[in-house]
Amino acid sequence: MWRTVLVHGPSMAPTLRHGDAVLVRRGGRPIRPGDIVVGRFHSRPDLLVIKRAVRREPGGWWLEGDSPVVADDSRAYGLADVEGRVVLRYWPRPRLL
Repeated sequence: MWRTVLVHGPSMAPTLRHGDAVLVRRGGRPIRPGDIVVGRFHSRPDLLVIKRAVRREPGGWWLEGDSPVVADDSRAYGLADVEGRVVLRYWPRPRLL
C-alpha cells in the first residue's frame, strides 16, 4: 500500500526539508536501521512523524531525526511503531531515498 506524506519542520534536514512531499510504502521489505520511515511514538500516537530508523528494540523502533539541533524524536518520546518506509521524494524534485 502506498501513501503520500508532507514533511513539516526541520528535524530531517538536510535529507528532507519542510515542504517536501514523499511517497511512503507500507509492507514490502522489512525496515532496516538507516531507513527513513513514517511512524507514531507510543507516547504521542496522535503525531505522525518522519524519522530515521536507528534500531529495533523490544516493543518498537528507536527513531531519530537527521538534524542534530532538533530532538523531537525517540530521545524525547521513546519508542515508536513504524507505519511505512519513505521511498521517494517527489516534490520539489524527485529523488530516491
